[in-house]
Amino acid sequence: MQIPVLVECVKGNGYRARGKEPFAVIARGATREEALAKLRAKIQARLKNGTEIVGLEVGPQPHPLAVFAGMFKDDPDFEDVLKIMADNRKRMNEDANVP
Repeated sequence: MQIPVLVECVKGNGYRARGKEPFAVIARGATREEALAKLRAKIQARLKNGTEIVGLEVGPQPHPLAVFAGMFKDDPDFEDVLKIMADNRKRMNEDANVP
């Protein structure tokens, strides 16, 4: 795995290597390589004892009822059910006592 690391020359003090979250650690060294080696060691120390880095896919979730969409498309009796529902709705719309 590769992570972005900022390596800066610190005037009169060698180099500084810095990662960002989840590796927000800083290491200093006399050389660029030493600073990177110290940063790598700090990050590896955080990854001991079962700690892990994982990728997590996020995004829009399907509607919970989407699995039921089209469940009656091949049901030969469903057209009758729709007709009964339409007839009932028509009767209720025509009945002044139905709210």
